[in-house]
Amino acid sequence: MRPVSFRASLHSWSVVVTLGLALGGLGLTGCRPQAKEGPDPAVVATVNGESLSRADFEQELARELATTEGPEPTPEEVEPFKRALVDTLVKRLLLLQAAKQNNIAVTPEEVDRGVLRLSGDYPAGNFNEVLAQGQLSMAELRAREASRLTIEKLFTNHVYSRVAVTEEELRAYYAAHEADFKEPEEVHAAQMVVKGLDEARKLQAQLKAGKKFSDLARRYSLSADAKVGGDLGFFPRGQMPPAFDEVVFKLGVGQVSDVVSTEYGYHLFKVLERRPARKRELAEVRAKVEARLLEAKRAEAQEAFEKDLRDKAQVVVNEATLQAIRGRPAPQAAVK
Repeated sequence: MRPVSFRASLHSWSVVVTLGLALGGLGLTGCRPQAKEGPDPAVVATVNGESLSRADFEQELARELATTEGPEPTPEEVEPFKRALVDTLVKRLLLLQAAKQNNIAVTPEEVDRGVLRLSGDYPAGNFNEVLAQGQLSMAELRAREASRLTIEKLFTNHVYSRVAVTEEELRAYYAAHEADFKEPEEVHAAQMVVKGLDEARKLQAQLKAGKKFSDLARRYSLSADAKVGGDLGFFPRGQMPPAFDEVVFKLGVGQVSDVVSTEYGYHLFKVLERRPARKRELAEVRAKVEARLLEAKRAEAQEAFEKDLRDKAQVVVNEATLQAIRGRPAPQAAVK
């Protein structure tokens, strides 16, 4: 499943090639006017005069469709993929143009580190195989990573830097989400478990004679926690099997249960500590609340920034060329 996810994540970052849009014009041949030239069939769209070529678009679409399962999609099924891809590539190009206007760029060393992080997610030797499966060269990957990092830097420097969380917003969020910061009652307990009832009774007698619970658990308990003296740590109701909760939440600190029979064997429990239910104070969760608010505000700011770019942009989609695309790259001779 990993390679599919990797390829799908790469498809969003197109390497946009400027081919130029044939604008045509009016001229004279003798006394007869020339016909105005139509849109260039080799161009899918132009964004502020910068072109997205049909060849690049078809290549991206083919890669996107390669990640889908089942038979080859029909032209009708390909249509939503085409529309979504146009929107994605137009948005990416607008962001790259904005980055250029703001003199934002990335260094080859930054790209190297980005590619290294990507390759680090795969076992040695598998990364090139993943690229081959996605029909992606290392040069193309580096170009995509450069685009991604450039846009990331644009957001960081010109969008996220303008977002801040006020003290009033922190307190309002905390008050409105009280349930998120409530901690249930918890107990800190230990156990020992053995196969037979007689053995459990003998251990119970040794405890009454003054033997340490943790020492007996280490020596006789069959559970994995025996190596730490049977220590189960803190837990709330519902985390352990019901039989455990029914016993330990009724015990006081320092008390040992009677023998308890479960599907795992015969148990003895001891409560070491208790924590009452409580609400965490704002000071304890301030960083968590601020992170939540920042994430939401950054997403809103990013959406508004992208919408503003699109509203001001001159975007022209060549519908004739887009309709002619069926999901597989056109023969090279067909792309002028």
